[in-house]
Amino acid sequence: MSGHEAVLFANDIFYQAFATRDLEALRELWAAEPVVTCIHPGWGPIFGRTAVLESFHAIFNGPNPPDVRCQAARAVLRGDTAYVLCYEHIDGQFLVATNIFTRSENQWRMIHHQAGPTATAPEVTEETPHAIN
Repeated sequence: MSGHEAVLFANDIFYQAFATRDLEALRELWAAEPVVTCIHPGWGPIFGRTAVLESFHAIFNGPNPPDVRCQAARAVLRGDTAYVLCYEHIDGQFLVATNIFTRSENQWRMIHHQAGPTATAPEVTEETPHAIN
């Protein structure tokens, strides 16, 4: 598996865990160090692994947890850091997201997630490129 494929696989794990409300899978995916961060749409910045995981717990157990699906994911690698830009499809609308990963012991671990509104939707093409060099 190439580096790009491995990062996109880690990104897929994030969205699968979100879809299945699997907090344990998120615990496995999020890095223990360095300090991790997250910005959910409409929220302020969240700092620290415990606070980030608690935010997902609150979303999963809220009155209307969203059904989030990732589309048009593209990975960029820079040494032991990588980021994925993608669209999140939620209830017929789109958000744009950035997910940042760091490589630790041959595993890609998430260190930042941010999603926010966008006026655009992903392009529909036969083959959307997944790797950006």
